[in-house]
Amino acid sequence: SLSVSWGSEMCIRDSVAVLENVMNPTNLGAIFRSAAALGMDAVLLTSAGSDPLYRRAIRVSMGTVFQVPWAYVPEDWPALLRAQGFRTAAMALRDDSVRLDDPRLMQAEKLAVVMGTEGDGLADATIAACDFTVRIPMHHGVDSLNVAAASAVAFYQLGRRT
Repeated sequence: SLSVSWGSEMCIRDSVAVLENVMNPTNLGAIFRSAAALGMDAVLLTSAGSDPLYRRAIRVSMGTVFQVPWAYVPEDWPALLRAQGFRTAAMALRDDSVRLDDPRLMQAEKLAVVMGTEGDGLADATIAACDFTVRIPMHHGVDSLNVAAASAVAFYQLGRRT
């Protein structure tokens, strides 16, 4: 069973962020701030990423690392999420990526938005383990956004599911 706790609050409802090896504390703090502002229920972290309690991450998050439940997840996190009824959406630029506004994403009862480390993005094995590979449509020849900016866009769109 997968549960995220923060104090006495238990929370795994329907929208979570999974951060695979996000190393930069500034990006991590910005992602937590977006998660709080845009209604994500929890943030799940792999152990190789930056510590949310690092001073810079706390500062950039405006303290939301103390408001949004979070936990480190084991290596088999895709199977744990699947067992809890989650669909997983890997944010990655691939030929087979679906658009962020794909109706299948909007219909998922429980959804985990999976974001990767700066530069390299998600590991191929992580993408393969996810139900969807998702891209944010871009204009003017821009191919991608910084992970913190992409998280805000993804959380806004996917946190609005009904």
